Amino acid sequence: MDKVRIDKWLWAARFFKTRSLAKQAIEGGKVHCDGQRVKPSKEVALGLTLRIRQGFDERTVRVTGLSDQRRGAPEAALLYEETAESLAAREEEAARRKAARSAQPFSDHRPNKKERRQIHRFQNQHRDG
Repeated sequence: MDKVRIDKWLWAARFFKTRSLAKQAIEGGKVHCDGQRVKPSKEVALGLTLRIRQGFDERTVRVTGLSDQRRGAPEAALLYEETAESLAAREEEAARRKAARSAQPFSDHRPNKKERRQIHRFQNQHRDG
């Protein structure tokens, strides 16, 4: 196998759950090949560098294997190699998000009627004030 469509490869490498989700991500500009936006029919070859954005994460991977069949995660991980810079950036961003989340107050329940009234009263005071 010399070449595989990029939407099939992303699905086989388990970046996306379905080919249609892979296609939507490609068409939405979330996948770049060597710095350029691509079409779902773009053929992936060995050694190609892909930048894939999924939610908050952005990965830069180098294609090390080709497959158009979806297999288990250990086999799928052999199809690509994530760059060290990408891995470090993702870990740093995850740590930053975790720190920001811990700084926000967290409630273990929804506000009851009394608490909602207090919230609305507080918001109205600051809006009018």
